[in-house]
Amino acid sequence: MLDTTNCKAVSPECPVAATTYGYTPNLGANAFFAAVFGLCCILNLVIGIKSRQVMFTIALTVGSLLELIGYIGRIQMHNNPWDMGGFQMQIVCLILAPSFVAAGIYWSLKHIVLFVGPEKSRLPPRLYPWIFVGCDVGSIILQAAGGGVAGSAKRTNKALLDAGNNIMISGIAFQVATMGVCGVLGMDFVFRVRKGRQFQEVQAEKLEESEVRKFYFFCVGEIIAYLTVLIRCIYRLPEMAGGWGNPLMQKETEFLILDGAMITIAVVILTILHPYFTCPFVRK
Repeated sequence: MLDTTNCKAVSPECPVAATTYGYTPNLGANAFFAAVFGLCCILNLVIGIKSRQVMFTIALTVGSLLELIGYIGRIQMHNNPWDMGGFQMQIVCLILAPSFVAAGIYWSLKHIVLFVGPEKSRLPPRLYPWIFVGCDVGSIILQAAGGGVAGSAKRTNKALLDAGNNIMISGIAFQVATMGVCGVLGMDFVFRVRKGRQFQEVQAEKLEESEVRKFYFFCVGEIIAYLTVLIRCIYRLPEMAGGWGNPLMQKETEFLILDGAMITIAVVILTILHPYFTCPFVRK
């Protein structure tokens, strides 16, 4: 059995197959994701300053920035799969980033409910960010703690790696549960609004036809972003639960599709359909 305790670069004694991921991260794919998240980070910051939407701006900008840093770490690992700095960067940042994107979705849901018909919501609108962003912060703390523990293990301390892994799994599971409850409340709200024709009244009284279309686009975008973030979190559960270096963790294609692509779709949609452009309750 190879002793990889002191491995710092690829060599006959330290092959790529012996790394945690067992592969050299694809440069093109990871560079593409880094570029997209870098652009979204800048756009969200600029639009956010102009719109003065503090919570949404912080959530999307920080989420995009963390994704950017995470993929820079993976690019470093392309150059050297044994790069400990890159390994730690991508563990911590790519685990944490989706929680910030989810926080932006929770913030938007509160304002959608307030605008369309707060009386149709089973939960008072003001409680949406308090409850769901609060739970999101809890999951961020758990995932950050787990990522910090795993990152400090430096691949050689299996007990510490497993401990960090278990903490991260707890944080992701908590995040999935939080999103599940939010999704149920969101679907119930939509059903009650459609049943009572509440939104038709709002359209007639408050919105022009062009604004109605934009608002619908934003709501559809919110749903897509919610589903893609949820898919990513569900994927991460078995990926992390199998332990470091498990077969699923060593399949980059699955990671790029079920993590990278899912969060990219969510962030790009929320950036293009930013509330400043699509939601009259933000502008008025």
